[in-house]
Amino acid sequence: MPKAQITLTPAESKRLIAKAVAKLPEVERALKNGMIIIGLGTTNSFVAEEILGRKIEKNRYVAGVVLPQGTSIVPPGERMPGIIIRDGKVIGAKMDEVLDSLTSDDVIIKGANAVDSHGTAGVFLASERGGTVGKVIGHVKSRGVNLIIPIGMEKFVPGSIGEISKEVGIHRFQYATGCKVGMMPISGKIVTEIEAIKVLTGAEAVVMGKGGVSGAEGSVTLSVDGTDVQLKNLKDIVEKIKGETFPRVVGK
Repeated sequence: MPKAQITLTPAESKRLIAKAVAKLPEVERALKNGMIIIGLGTTNSFVAEEILGRKIEKNRYVAGVVLPQGTSIVPPGERMPGIIIRDGKVIGAKMDEVLDSLTSDDVIIKGANAVDSHGTAGVFLASERGGTVGKVIGHVKSRGVNLIIPIGMEKFVPGSIGEISKEVGIHRFQYATGCKVGMMPISGKIVTEIEAIKVLTGAEAVVMGKGGVSGAEGSVTLSVDGTDVQLKNLKDIVEKIKGETFPRVVGK
């Protein structure tokens, strides 16, 4: 079977993943007749652009972020409000105002900070009350709301996030580079580069390497098997997203 080898930087991966999230059947259905909540996050800023079909200030569509100095928070006054879409139109409501109306026809898109080999994602918690994920997870699980978790393979961690989460927490750390955080394990539909390639082209991808230098830090290199048509479609997508960047974020 024909093969392709592609390397994507984290920003390029975010764009690829975002394109796939926008094409998921549950997202397309909710966009026509339902509600979509897009949580703040770097990957979700790309998702918002793909779903809305327009650019946003991606560096302001962030709450918590990892910067060279460590785990950081973008001050609330410098963030964009989260985007909530009902029946294809952005509404000016806050998340707290719509949670009680969610059903299994609706979608919440929530990024994460880690993903393990069991398909469990981990979300950093800088708030002692659990932050956004602490507010929504009960509604998601009790109501059967579709939880989509876009996350790049740069965030793959060895071991079990469930076990890691038991050992961490804001009050467990005596020292931290950046703000201290806990971690909540969450489960939903994980969309990495691997799933994104499958959704967008039908081809099968595996990770063959990670990392790089000179701007390629955090990159993933993939081996992709597919038909000639599938690989041609993948090539067209990759050539359009190569060179994607993420604007500078200022956090505290």
